[in-house]
Amino acid sequence: MPLLFSYGTLQQEDVQMSNFGRVLRGQPDELVGFEQSSLRIEDPQFVAASGKPYHAIVKFNGRNDSRVRGTVFEISDAELAKADQYEPAGYKRISAMLASGKQAWVYADARFS
Repeated sequence: MPLLFSYGTLQQEDVQMSNFGRVLRGQPDELVGFEQSSLRIEDPQFVAASGKPYHAIVKFNGRNDSRVRGTVFEISDAELAKADQYEPAGYKRISAMLASGKQAWVYADARFS
């Protein structure tokens, strides 16, 4: 089963229930070599659902001392496809190494991926 690392809204139980129909069980982990910033979301439906126009986003910087905290979840292929549909424009799913040594999917800044 695929692993998905979340540093933002996919960690929220209400978002998980809305997208996957269940609460995900995960473990704390860190994304290595990335830095976090914010992205203005242009999709009015996404902004209305989340209640905020700016969301966390990560971009690769390659520095071992640069880490983003979050949660890694084991999900199904179908749930990964649902996560792809959930993420708004500006995010791209990439594979990344976590501090735990696990390889996981993460949604990163599409401009820098």
